[in-house]
Amino acid sequence: METWKLNLYAAWVGCFFTGLAMSQILPFLPLYIEQLGVTDHASLSLWSGLIFSSSFLVSAIVAPLWGSLADRKGRKLMLLRAALGMAIVMALQGMASNVWHLFILRTLMGLTSGYIPNAMALIASQVPREKSGWALGTLSTGQVAGVIIGPLIGGFLADHVGLRVVFFITATLLFMCFLITLFSIKEGVIKVTKANRLSGKAVFSSLPYPALIVSLFITTMMIQLANGSISPILTLFIRELTPDTNNLAFLSGVIAAVPGVSALLSAPRLGRLGDKIGAHRILIAALGACVLLFCLMSTISDSLQLGILRFLLGFADGALMPATQALLLKYSSQQVTGRIFGYNQSFMYLGNVAGPLLGSGVSAMMGFRWVFIITALLVLVNTLHIAWRFRQIPTKP
Repeated sequence: METWKLNLYAAWVGCFFTGLAMSQILPFLPLYIEQLGVTDHASLSLWSGLIFSSSFLVSAIVAPLWGSLADRKGRKLMLLRAALGMAIVMALQGMASNVWHLFILRTLMGLTSGYIPNAMALIASQVPREKSGWALGTLSTGQVAGVIIGPLIGGFLADHVGLRVVFFITATLLFMCFLITLFSIKEGVIKVTKANRLSGKAVFSSLPYPALIVSLFITTMMIQLANGSISPILTLFIRELTPDTNNLAFLSGVIAAVPGVSALLSAPRLGRLGDKIGAHRILIAALGACVLLFCLMSTISDSLQLGILRFLLGFADGALMPATQALLLKYSSQQVTGRIFGYNQSFMYLGNVAGPLLGSGVSAMMGFRWVFIITALLVLVNTLHIAWRFRQIPTKP
């Protein structure tokens, strides 16, 4: 079997454990913040947004530095750094005694994150370009499968053994991810000296459509912003919709997980379809579907409706990031692919910062439902922009 295929399968398992580990925590993180002493609604919303965003802000700042190191030492080293670092910091989060401790540890986690983006970049740099949509779509299902199972396990454990225990279980899973990466992924590192590396300006000068690449960076940011804006308020919104529930953490885990089921089904199929008809068409259609579904979520009256709409949202989510990355790969040369994916990673983290801050801020000032409306408007603007940008390309994508 070809090396890139072996790496694809090993990276899939690593992404699965990473997605599983990280998604176990997210559904009940606001409840953990509440347990640490923050009970006021506005304060809880704002602290949730800050704690969700803090690690991503640091990640956005340091991603170019890690990207430079990856050019010289290889992406496998970045995968090992991320997996082991997250395992250690996650265990420490389970020992937090107040909200400031949690905030500081989530900020430190930004120095250790980046497993899944680096796995995507490693596979993208090795896969034959005519199979990039399928390969990246397949790899994304690893994370998605973990995200499906993680909230269910995390919610169940949180209800039955306590919130802190879940952090220690999560740290164990991340250490398993480290071991899988260490022994299974092979990478032939082509060392690039500092003298031979292109400057940032030279990277963009080498691209046939630099403005399109920047627009794709912005699209990556908007995808993460749209998903992240809901994260801090999802559990609190479900509690508002279902005030009498006795298993809020588990119910939140189920509703957080359902998009993953449909994304798992759609990602490789839409990736393969994008290889045939153009990934840009898949991207624009999926963004349009997200706009519609976010608008509908603002009108719901119970948790079942929210679960159904999030299930439908997963079909679009499964296409968004693989399509964007396939387009970045298509419109950049092999010489600069690593740098382009590094820049894209920074925009991804910026979206992860802006999304929770937007969601928590809008929620505190205007209420939960306005989060969905504002998110839909922002995605609509991005959809129109990227569609216009592709119309400027003289040749067919």
